[in-house]
Amino acid sequence: MLQLLTVTVSNPDNLNFILGQTHFIKSVEDIHEALYETVPGIQFGLAFCEASGKRLVRHSGTHSGLTELACHNAQAIGAGHSFILFLGQGYFPINVLPKVRDVPEVCRIFCATANPVEVVVAETGQGRSILGVVDGFPPLGIENDEEVVARKTLLRDFGYKAQP
Repeated sequence: MLQLLTVTVSNPDNLNFILGQTHFIKSVEDIHEALYETVPGIQFGLAFCEASGKRLVRHSGTHSGLTELACHNAQAIGAGHSFILFLGQGYFPINVLPKVRDVPEVCRIFCATANPVEVVVAETGQGRSILGVVDGFPPLGIENDEEVVARKTLLRDFGYKAQP
């Protein structure tokens, strides 16, 4: 019997996180190394749901609180071979996402965000699978010319685009 449910990601400090799917226990160390090589000194917590064998939530990180948060969320989602990676304050997915995607075991990224997220999960007699995510809220309208200028200015103020 198939059941559909949603699991709300617990993120009390509105931290950036990445939710994805991978296929091997080796992912825990490989993602850890990828992050640390990309941004030395990065603060993060990572948890991975093992899908066979002991079926434990495997974890790693450089910050115990972030690792605990990742473990709590991974266990709540409970989907085999899923992982969740919480980044510390001041660290952003844009800086690490390409390197995480390049980890050979990573199959898919569901989201990289600090928004409120609900994970859509299918549950069968065998286990759970992530079908997708609800990331944030629906749009309230379409940007006008003034808002286009504000968006472009914001990106330049953050240093993601060159100043004209």
